[in-house]
Amino acid sequence: MENIGYILLAIVALCWLVAVLVGMIAAFPFGLIGLVGILGIGFLLAKVVKDRLANKEDDHYSKTVDQ
Repeated sequence: MENIGYILLAIVALCWLVAVLVGMIAAFPFGLIGLVGILGIGFLLAKVVKDRLANKEDDHYSKTVDQ
């Protein structure tokens, strides 16, 4: 059930992102500013995920510290 919820949210997020990108392309000269902003946020998000996956200390604390 949880996986189905995540899949549905991913589909909605993907559709929203496509709609935003199409709208920015339609507003051509000024839409490029938003497109560059979205790319910047995407690169920062990818860096955060990469750093989190590579950090052994966070894995240790999440497995051993009582909550």
